[in-house]
Amino acid sequence: MSVVTRPDFVQTGTPATSRWLLPAAVRNFVRNREIGLVVVAVIIGLLSGLLVVTISVLSELAHSVLFSIPFDTRLSANGVIPWQRTIFVPIGGAIILALISVFYVGRFKGRLADAIEANALYGGRVSMRGSVLISIQTLISNGCGGSVGLEAGYTQICSAFSSWFGQLLSARRADMRLLVACGASGAISAAFTAPLAGAFFAFEVVLGAYTSASLVPVIASAVASWLVTRQLTHQSFLVIPNVPTAVSVEMIGQTMTIGLAAAFFSIVLMLAVAYSERIFQRITWLRGSLRFVIGAALVGGLGLLTPTVLGSGHGAMQLLLLSNPTWLMLATTILLKTLASAITIGAGFRGGLFFASLMLGSLVGQLYNALLSGPFPHLVLQPGFAAVAGMAAVGTGVIGAPFSMICLALELTGDFSVTIGAVVAASMSAMIVRELFGYSFATWRFHLRGEVIRGPQDIGWVKQISATTLMRSDFETAPETMTIAEAEKLFPPGRVKQIVLRQADGSYGGIVASADLHSSLAEHGPEALASLAQQQGEFLLPEASVQDILAAFDRTEADVLVVVDKATSRTVIGTVTEAHVLRTYSTELERRNQEVFFR
Repeated sequence: MSVVTRPDFVQTGTPATSRWLLPAAVRNFVRNREIGLVVVAVIIGLLSGLLVVTISVLSELAHSVLFSIPFDTRLSANGVIPWQRTIFVPIGGAIILALISVFYVGRFKGRLADAIEANALYGGRVSMRGSVLISIQTLISNGCGGSVGLEAGYTQICSAFSSWFGQLLSARRADMRLLVACGASGAISAAFTAPLAGAFFAFEVVLGAYTSASLVPVIASAVASWLVTRQLTHQSFLVIPNVPTAVSVEMIGQTMTIGLAAAFFSIVLMLAVAYSERIFQRITWLRGSLRFVIGAALVGGLGLLTPTVLGSGHGAMQLLLLSNPTWLMLATTILLKTLASAITIGAGFRGGLFFASLMLGSLVGQLYNALLSGPFPHLVLQPGFAAVAGMAAVGTGVIGAPFSMICLALELTGDFSVTIGAVVAASMSAMIVRELFGYSFATWRFHLRGEVIRGPQDIGWVKQISATTLMRSDFETAPETMTIAEAEKLFPPGRVKQIVLRQADGSYGGIVASADLHSSLAEHGPEALASLAQQQGEFLLPEASVQDILAAFDRTEADVLVVVDKATSRTVIGTVTEAHVLRTYSTELERRNQEVFFR
């Protein structure tokens, strides 16, 4: 069992920003009044909108300067880009990322947790400096043409500022997690000009639960961020053509088919990213900084075939929605964009699959429409309708947030029938991906790293309960060579429940139950206590978590286990009873449930 260490910025106790706490009156107002938390959420939303717009403008400026395209156009929608820039700009960005990785990333080890991991393990504490580094890496990755979206940078920096506000307010653990969710809500709301989608993204992906206590702050942050973005940019995320379609049995059946195809495609996409990472890690000469350059060269080569693979894909998605492309073009774009995204992330570029999954989902829906328009021209869905259904389904499969995708479909189209199709497609995709794969992209990457995180639910408090915090040090001990008769006199009935045995070198030798000791005196009085010893090979290490401890009790069917200092010396330092572990776990679980549902 390994020791679980936490970064210095997530230690319990006095926060790192305690010297800069806001006045006590402000802190008490936020801690004790729901309206106070809502005010803070609105401030976070306003700031999130400004941050998203700033990063977006910087990305567009980088595309304009580096790829020699007009400032107000999307990189992936430009058909003519000089081949020299297509190849060498991503390589230049890779070199910069490699230098950052060599000289800076090592200094932030343990501080690069994203919003999901921070909420799951660290009670909502996000490192500001680590988040700034991640945002810079994401901006460089996207600005130099990497096939990734900016949503990772948006969410990271907005969540970091939310966590910083929480630390200034000395917020409770539950409130800190809620503020991080508000930051993520504002980031996604501003990125897609879709406040409902941003709010449900926070509930499903970052917070892990929807409660009436968290509804108003998250919605307030999302709406505030959306208002800032609309005021500053005056544009929507996407325009969907030809979406009105009557709700019918045929429509439901076809959207189910799109959801089915999208679910399998989502799994393939996530496996492709993992496979790409594995290849870059296994090839010895690609390890280290060189993998950035090789990955950038490969992406640049794909960009020579079609610029639609460069950047997040906003422009290409809009262009393909309006141009009615052939099935061959759609299939080719899906393949190349999938390869480009997998290579980009596998090579170590920063970014996410949110934008890419939406683009690929819309292409999957359009491909379904193009393939069926020949043999069944009268039954096929409208291209825009199929694109929205595919977008919702693939987005659900990759991100793991069906309600976020449904709200996005509703806010993009404003059409009830399209939303029904998105509901059906997203539900089908969610069910199949959970059944066959069991992970979203974020949790799949945690799984590959060895983490046991299956969502953003708060499990950090569980890791804080260890054998050291649960054990009792006032236990009775005796040498294993002591005779049963001597032990019976030294430990009379009722005074002790069990005796821990020591071997000659002081190491653990087993446990003798008091009942076994006194019931065996008549037959085994001259014999040594070692003859009654049980669980000689069963013990706990100090860092064992509560899950490990409960599993050990189930495996051994024992009522008490000893805690030893090390697996080698096996010197007993305490004992743990199953009843005490269950009682403590139940009490803490009830306390956390109270924090989730009530303030």
